[in-house]
Amino acid sequence: MTKPSLTTLLPSFESDYNNGAHPEVLRHLVETNNVQSASYGFDVWSESAREKIREACECPMAGVFFLAGGTQANATVIDALLRPYQAVLAVETAHINVHESGAVEASGHKVIALPSHEGRMVASDLRRYLERFFADPTWEHMAVPGMVYVTMPTELGTIYSKVELEAIYGVCCKYRLPLFIDGARLGYGLMAEGCDFDLPWLAHHCDAFYIGGTKVGALCGEAVVFPQGAPEGFFTHVKAHGALLAKSRVAGVQFDALFTDNLYFRIGKHAIDMAMRLRAIFKRQGYELKPSPTNQQFVILENGQMQTLMQKVLFETWEPIDAHHTLCRFVTSWATTDADLQVLEESLSAFVS
Repeated sequence: MTKPSLTTLLPSFESDYNNGAHPEVLRHLVETNNVQSASYGFDVWSESAREKIREACECPMAGVFFLAGGTQANATVIDALLRPYQAVLAVETAHINVHESGAVEASGHKVIALPSHEGRMVASDLRRYLERFFADPTWEHMAVPGMVYVTMPTELGTIYSKVELEAIYGVCCKYRLPLFIDGARLGYGLMAEGCDFDLPWLAHHCDAFYIGGTKVGALCGEAVVFPQGAPEGFFTHVKAHGALLAKSRVAGVQFDALFTDNLYFRIGKHAIDMAMRLRAIFKRQGYELKPSPTNQQFVILENGQMQTLMQKVLFETWEPIDAHHTLCRFVTSWATTDADLQVLEESLSAFVS
């Protein structure tokens, strides 16, 4: 798809990180810009953000680290929690298995792919795999499962329920495998209609997770949280993976703003509201959409209409459905406006006028 020039920008639904920072985050960056600080996570804003995150998670002893990006967060946490001979279990559609260029494997750890159920892992699949693995008398010749990775929400915009996560965590506890939750879009999952748990509940039903900033209002950065305290040497792992920001204030200031006055959750709520309006626009026009209560909406478009619509708004093609139809992704964020949705609706209406 041809990218527009800066002078002909179209309303964009390509991703939730195609704008800069939320104005309140940017304001905090500007206000603190001329104040000198310590580096490598020891600045006052990073410490303030840590305390706010601990309070929001109701985990006073949590270890909180600010890393540069999501792939670095995933690769660093997984490498830190696994021994050299161990592997990580994830569904076949998981970000670490598809869209991270083999970053986990590059650290020497195999990703073992389980079936994906609309992006979700199912506890019975996990249990069945582990039972069969350890029943095999030759299992010591294999990459040994050492942890479990899930995303909330999933790559397909679906969310987990309490019951589903409890079941997965129960299997993890039985086999003494840490559960790591990728929260790159966590704010949108928690604010989605039908999500029956909050941040403190999540924090108490896993061993590690991260709070995505890049996709939820920050310029960059993710907050990795270990609810019961960080594993030994994690700071060194972060450094070794090139994920440690020397100018740590860049992330600290942003998360300090995101966890002030519920900004993180307000951003999530706005994006969800816009996504539901976007979904309703497509449904009124008779389009088929995949199930998703989050800010990612997956729509089946006829290829000719898809090409025409690309001239009016920006979005991402996901995968072909058949020779004449394509599944496309439309994503909302803090920056999505009423005007963006109006352009989309008028463009779709032109197909039936």
